[in-house]
Amino acid sequence: MGEKKEKGEKKERGYKVKTFVTEVKIFHAMKELRSLDEQVNKFIAENGVKKVISVSDTSTADNSGATIGLIRVMAYES
Repeated sequence: MGEKKEKGEKKERGYKVKTFVTEVKIFHAMKELRSLDEQVNKFIAENGVKKVISVSDTSTADNSGATIGLIRVMAYES
């Protein structure tokens, strides 16, 4: 059944990180953000994610400085 813990012993948590990526095209950003949200929600539902610790978005750019993509990183506990 359950394991006994000694005094002062901490149970390790199973934190994991998942990265999602989407391309961004001019005038399509809202559609691409919705798609990225759908990817994340589908992952959460299909993988038994118990707790989301953090979600962070960052953009990627080409050599002219134009935004060409988004990266979303989610830290979670399963």
